[in-house]
Amino acid sequence: MSKSAMISAPQPEAVDAGAEVLKVGGNAVDAAIACAFVQGVVDPLMTGIAGFGSMGIYSPSHKFHGYVDFHAPAPAAARPDMWADLIEAETRDGFGFILKGHVNDLGYQAACIPAALKGYSEAHARFGRMPWAEVIAPAIDWALRGWVVRPHVHYFWSAEEQLGRQPNPQRLAYTKTGRTLYCRPDGSPKQVGDEVINTDYAETLRVIARDGADAFYRGDIAARIDADMRAQGGLIRREDLETYKPIWRDPLWGSYRGYRVATNHPPGGGLMLLQMLNVLEHFDLRALGHNSVAYIKLLAEVMKRATADKDAKVGDPAFVQVPVAELTSKAYAEEQAASIKRGEIARVPRFNSGLPAKDTTHISIVDRDGICVSMTHSLGMPSGAITDGLGFMYNGCMGVFDPRPGRAGSIAPGKSRFSSICPSIVFRDDKPCLVIGAPGATQIAMGVLQATLNVLDFDMTMTEAVSAPRFSATSDAIDVSNRISFAATRELEAAGYDVIRSPHPFGFAAIHGIRIDGDRLDGGADPGHDGMALQV
Repeated sequence: MSKSAMISAPQPEAVDAGAEVLKVGGNAVDAAIACAFVQGVVDPLMTGIAGFGSMGIYSPSHKFHGYVDFHAPAPAAARPDMWADLIEAETRDGFGFILKGHVNDLGYQAACIPAALKGYSEAHARFGRMPWAEVIAPAIDWALRGWVVRPHVHYFWSAEEQLGRQPNPQRLAYTKTGRTLYCRPDGSPKQVGDEVINTDYAETLRVIARDGADAFYRGDIAARIDADMRAQGGLIRREDLETYKPIWRDPLWGSYRGYRVATNHPPGGGLMLLQMLNVLEHFDLRALGHNSVAYIKLLAEVMKRATADKDAKVGDPAFVQVPVAELTSKAYAEEQAASIKRGEIARVPRFNSGLPAKDTTHISIVDRDGICVSMTHSLGMPSGAITDGLGFMYNGCMGVFDPRPGRAGSIAPGKSRFSSICPSIVFRDDKPCLVIGAPGATQIAMGVLQATLNVLDFDMTMTEAVSAPRFSATSDAIDVSNRISFAATRELEAAGYDVIRSPHPFGFAAIHGIRIDGDRLDGGADPGHDGMALQV
């Protein structure tokens, strides 16, 4: 049991809401859900009740440790070959395909079945301490009284280059509601300091607070979603909403240098995290030096191998036989480590190029009773579609499915697409010592890996760990943030690597985590976003 509690998340309003819940007697699950609801209000293109996610819960008092996975499945109307003749390209980072007309990316057909609200509801029903309506109340308040656009929100809303995907200003302005809420009179995205008030969403949340999640999945809201989807050519139907259920799972376990790592199962990204940690056990990272040329080369090769395996073998285990035991085995890691030591270069072919996308959010919480929650939740690339009068945006998860039939990531009704989200908890001597996760699309596992290594191998504080410069390799290139040494990247280029430097000082996931050392909590919020870590 800790003497204090802590929460870390990318949005200050959401952190504050979660902290208040902890102060008045709510537990970590209550706080995580309150935080998540507020995140859906104040960062509406990143996450919301029509999104998806994965929540890891460790509760000594409940004698429970597991995950509720609420990945958004494809609607029953989806078919493996529905877009097979529309393929133009695959994004370089592996986060989706570019189709003619962008039907999978922008608009109503881009949306999979909304899953997040059902995930929140089931977690609260099982572990929550505060009344459901009180947990939702802060989000209703923020929607009614309004919030102001922050720097990172504005950066994301204004992003034009999306690796061939539709620019984010088009997502904001896709519907009349979006233009009214998020755009200035001239149609441009609202700027830093502009106010957003969303009374429609406040009313939707009021109904959910009063009547529970069934109001969304079976009640009047479900009927309105169904009618709008039919009118706009979307795939989702009321039957999809009525039959959707989250999945409760035991953690996927791994080990690293005496630590035990608990993370989520496919179609989440925990498998990639464990696979990469297994390989890195065969190298002395401290001897290489943090972010040295040798360190970057090593991690890049590990990342590329994990990415190639993910592309070929990992998908929804209800539809694809994922070789989890093989990919996370120490023997397989030894083979991969030997390949790297021989100087073999891995290849991850992509059809396109550009900078990675970021469109997710994360919450890490530890409460006074020792309950730990790590939850990553998202809209994927947001669809832009908003049903008039409901106030929330639908996810864009159809865009990440492989439109080519017969692949691990191919479209199928009821199937969830792979997501790199990997909310994780690290244990030392059977006690949690690190609660960690991140938003960041395909970069999530890569960012979580680096921050975890920063803590476990380089003894960094949580703030140091989330702030250190990062890089990524989810294609044949190595992407680096602008604080990676130019001398290092010149040496990498001289060795034959294609290095792509981002103009931004931060990037490649936005890590939010908490270190636990007895009664001491040490939280860190990625400075590349607008959030914070707050002790209660």
